[in-house]
Amino acid sequence: MNGSPDPDAPAPKQEPTPATPGGGSGLPENVAGALSYLVGPITGVAFFIIDRQRAFVRFHAVQSIAVSIAWVVAAIVLMVVSAILGVIPIVGWLIGILLNIGLGLAGLATWLWLMYQAYQGKQWAFPGLEPHVRRIAADSGGSGGAA
Repeated sequence: MNGSPDPDAPAPKQEPTPATPGGGSGLPENVAGALSYLVGPITGVAFFIIDRQRAFVRFHAVQSIAVSIAWVVAAIVLMVVSAILGVIPIVGWLIGILLNIGLGLAGLATWLWLMYQAYQGKQWAFPGLEPHVRRIAADSGGSGGAA
């Protein structure tokens, strides 16, 4: 029995190592990836800086920032469209309100979906942003061995 624990000793040491390589956040990758979406660009930037050496977390942090920027652009476009529709007395206002509710619900669903996918350990990429997110995450360094 004394011989058995020695071969098993490296296995438990390897499990915590992927969760905290290079003095990162100390969180498992899936949790850090999901939390990078929590407050949009704020947590995205925080995890991008803290866990720069873990490719999975870096991907989700970059995607959190990119989706947040796309969300702000969509909200600005919707504000302009709503202002134009506001010229039409009742129907325009109603359409503007429905568009705003739709964008809000779509944003909430997207936010929850991205957090869920990250927590499941998947790198689901947002359509249209995928090539940019993957390129920036790959180019931003350190998945291999930057000290």
